[in-house]
Amino acid sequence: MRFKKQKRHRKTVRFFSVCFEFRQPFKVLCDGTFVHHLLHNDLIPADKALSDCLSAPVKLFTTSCVLAELKTLGASQSASFQAARKLAIARCDHEKRVSADACIAEVIGENNSEHFFVATQDADLRKKLQKVPKVPLIFGLRNALFLEPPSKFQREFAQSSEEKRLHMTDKEYKALEKRTTSILANADAEDSSDEEGLGYHSPGLLPHNTRNYAGKERDIKDRVRFKRKKAKEAKGDDGNAQSKRKRKRSRRGKRLDGTDGV
Repeated sequence: MRFKKQKRHRKTVRFFSVCFEFRQPFKVLCDGTFVHHLLHNDLIPADKALSDCLSAPVKLFTTSCVLAELKTLGASQSASFQAARKLAIARCDHEKRVSADACIAEVIGENNSEHFFVATQDADLRKKLQKVPKVPLIFGLRNALFLEPPSKFQREFAQSSEEKRLHMTDKEYKALEKRTTSILANADAEDSSDEEGLGYHSPGLLPHNTRNYAGKERDIKDRVRFKRKKAKEAKGDDGNAQSKRKRKRSRRGKRLDGTDGV
């Protein structure tokens, strides 16, 4: 059972990493309800518990509005307040304190540009953030932490974003069409200039005799010519050049020894 949960979590983390470019260490934005759940169920240290949940290093954040809300709850949430103070503060730009859920929703915005994982026990807040494309959600159940799978809206948004990325815009299409037309026009101009330089429009229109003559002339030019070597001349005693000639032996005038007297 634990192996299946880890497999689902890895699949969800991979979805947000590939589709929405989440990078390690993952940033987790915690509200007061989640901090209280961690302390109540002894899921400490919190960074290790969340790191085990996501199978990756994490950095924990909260907001000044969340701290202010925990402080107003008094002694019942003093431990949660002290624990939340140790987290990094995400900028919310609220001059006056607002509720924790409203503050977190505003920090996330429409696109979650900071790539936060949101950890909360508030079911209404999780339901609201499921309609934001790039927000992975974490919640606790007793002594276990769970990463929600992507909602239907988030999956559809990722698919439509991928389709838009693969398709060219009208501006890109017009630029490509213009470039293609220019390349084809230049190619046609080069072909026509080559044909004019040859003096005829097509090899098929060349007369038959002309083709034969051109072929023969080309064969003659390409034929290899060899130079005949002359025999070397030897100088005699008188200084005159004498040609060395190879004597030919004839069997016709040859006589056998002892046949003259017969």
